[in-house]
Amino acid sequence: MGVVEETEPPLKRAKLRAEEPNGNSSVIGSNTVTNSLGDLMARPLTSQGDVDETVGSKGVIKKSEFVRIITRALYSLGYGKTGAMLEEESGIPMHQSVVKEFLQQVKEGKWDESVVTLRRIGLVDEKAVKSASFLLLEQKFLELLKFEKIADALGTLRNEIVPLQINTKRVHELASSLISPSKFVSNGASGKGKGKESVSSRSKVLEELQNLLPASVMIPEKRLECLVENSLHIQRDSCVYHNTLDSDLSLFADHQCGKHQIPSQTIQILESHTDEVWFVEFSHNGKYLASSSKDQTAIIWEISADGHYSLKHKLVGHQKPVTSILWSPDDHQVLTCGAEEVIRRWDTDSGDCIHIYEKGGIGPISCGWYSDGQGIIAGMTDRSICMWDLDGTEMECWKGQRTQKVSEIAMTDDGKWLVSVCKGSVISLFDREATVERLIEEEDMITSFSLSNDNKYLLVNLINQEIHLWNIESDPKLVMRYKGHKRSRFLIRSCFGGYQQAFIASGSEDSQVYIWHRSTGKLILELPGHAGAVNCVSWSPTNLHMLASASDDGTIRIWGLDRINPQKKVQASSSNGVLHRCNGN
Repeated sequence: MGVVEETEPPLKRAKLRAEEPNGNSSVIGSNTVTNSLGDLMARPLTSQGDVDETVGSKGVIKKSEFVRIITRALYSLGYGKTGAMLEEESGIPMHQSVVKEFLQQVKEGKWDESVVTLRRIGLVDEKAVKSASFLLLEQKFLELLKFEKIADALGTLRNEIVPLQINTKRVHELASSLISPSKFVSNGASGKGKGKESVSSRSKVLEELQNLLPASVMIPEKRLECLVENSLHIQRDSCVYHNTLDSDLSLFADHQCGKHQIPSQTIQILESHTDEVWFVEFSHNGKYLASSSKDQTAIIWEISADGHYSLKHKLVGHQKPVTSILWSPDDHQVLTCGAEEVIRRWDTDSGDCIHIYEKGGIGPISCGWYSDGQGIIAGMTDRSICMWDLDGTEMECWKGQRTQKVSEIAMTDDGKWLVSVCKGSVISLFDREATVERLIEEEDMITSFSLSNDNKYLLVNLINQEIHLWNIESDPKLVMRYKGHKRSRFLIRSCFGGYQQAFIASGSEDSQVYIWHRSTGKLILELPGHAGAVNCVSWSPTNLHMLASASDDGTIRIWGLDRINPQKKVQASSSNGVLHRCNGN
């Protein structure tokens, strides 16, 4: 249902070859590093002023830190001259002189000097100093090995690395490399992970030093970008109505959405069913909507590029009401479940019935797809769960300790978990690989449930007019309750939806659609319009601003954004599609 980045920004390559203080290194043995800013960077800086000086209205941003982070960002973006000018004009160097010296020595491969200078930085954490020293000396060892200076490499290992008394496993690996240096290098056995080169580049060493040394000593790469992104994400996450893509966020103003970002205006009414509409669901690709009804039919609706719905196929063949219609993982087929009758599989493009699934003497209550689309699962009237392959061959059928008919069933996208209602107030999470079961024990009778797109959460509708959100990643945990909708007699379904599924929508017996903020449980919208109980809702997975609701009034309402001049309502009719009858096979 229903993501390796270069360390050097493209802008940097487009600029002059002006390196930031911890940029790429020169070749081994070189005592000079090409830097067009050498003279400029060597100029003495002015006084740093009061170290306690702050900027901003709240007095919490230290000016020296602020300037250093900006300087770091300029170097990262490739604006080396501008970064150097900021250091000079502000009198606030990005790095202390001893740190600059240390970084320069690392770039030039002056490993002995760099180890000495590391001590001069004055780090309090001795463990960090040892780890950084190990990293430097390891690189020295590897470079000596690469250039076949075996005796020198052995001396470094014995007299410098071993005395540090850390990372024994790695020391043994380095020692074994002396037996066959060329093989060690060619096999990439650097100890940094599979597939990495045996001799780390010096820029890689600088990156690893970044993780070992305090941020105040070496300002993290892209620190300014990280702060800005965090600020935007905090604003986004605190916005109850947020329902736009991250690309819509801007640095020019604080972010705040309004209710207008939530679908709340009826933009189209679909009226081709002749009785109560019990189920509605968008396809995974967002191009179609499927509905099923008490009128014993199901309909596939096609959605045009401008958001208009038209009847594509009416699926006829069931002899009893169709309780649900479910999309295959690839959207090429749908399943329809006739109430205590049969399950039918249909082709989306042609509208033809491909196969009928039935079991003598018993009928289905609920159905679903295998995660790979190569099989069918169903909850039966005799309280059993049956599984068929696509050709109709029964693969499994078991009843277990169930005390009621399986009113709802689903399989997670990875195929590992089978989720079903096994008792009135209990949901079974069955691990098909380990053949173990977890149980969710609810407070009252369960009427329906739905899985989140990431399969980490389960939304459970209860008979007591509450909807519960469960985290099912490990041991099930109740994380939120949603209240306000009405339910006394009918099966009402709810769904996840919106940006990162940040909202919960539900039908209701009072003819309204209810929408809550998922994280806070706050009821944010009640949508009137239907003339009968709203049985099911579905939020488009590809259009954040589109919601569908199915009602006892025989209609499906398509909800969009509430604009100043809302789109004229268009009523669909059966003349827009083709009537298909199913004979099965």
